[in-house]
Amino acid sequence: MQEIRFHGRGGQGTVVASVILAKAFFRAGYYVQTFPVFGVERRGAPVEAYLRLDDKKILIRSNVYTPDHVVVQDAKLLQNADVSKGLKPGGLMLLNMAADPENKKAFSGFRLAVVDATKIALQHRLGTRTHPMINTAMIGAFARIMGTPSLDVVAEVIGKEISAKTQENIEAAKQAYQEVKMLTE
Repeated sequence: MQEIRFHGRGGQGTVVASVILAKAFFRAGYYVQTFPVFGVERRGAPVEAYLRLDDKKILIRSNVYTPDHVVVQDAKLLQNADVSKGLKPGGLMLLNMAADPENKKAFSGFRLAVVDATKIALQHRLGTRTHPMINTAMIGAFARIMGTPSLDVVAEVIGKEISAKTQENIEAAKQAYQEVKMLTE
């Protein structure tokens, strides 16, 4: 079983990202389970969402405490939250960042990838300048790093799940799929 924890802020589509990715993994033949955890439910408040996937039925029903992968949709969360808490040694951390992190040593022991999902969302006019919707870009980047689900499946699920600016969201996922960078292996 693989467990993924998403960190974002209210209004960024963190929960929607976990649901779309779960549906894409399901279409790729996995059993999946996804659910959010909310603190204060307001725009900008920290949000977590969890996703489990396996090739057999998932019977566990708890939060994800030791994820294999962490997706961070807002790099500012790195200053206030321990987003790597419980991340398994050698686990993958995907960050939405315009540049490589200044202190890579803070991520030692993990595989680290970055994508500028904010720039991609703005290029595709997703959300607003102050609140870009970066979730579909993060999904595309994550699919590339994992090697699954395929970009075609991701695009198909986005097409079915996102009713506003559908094509722009698909293009954002495709662009992030191409632009994500692995910084450490």
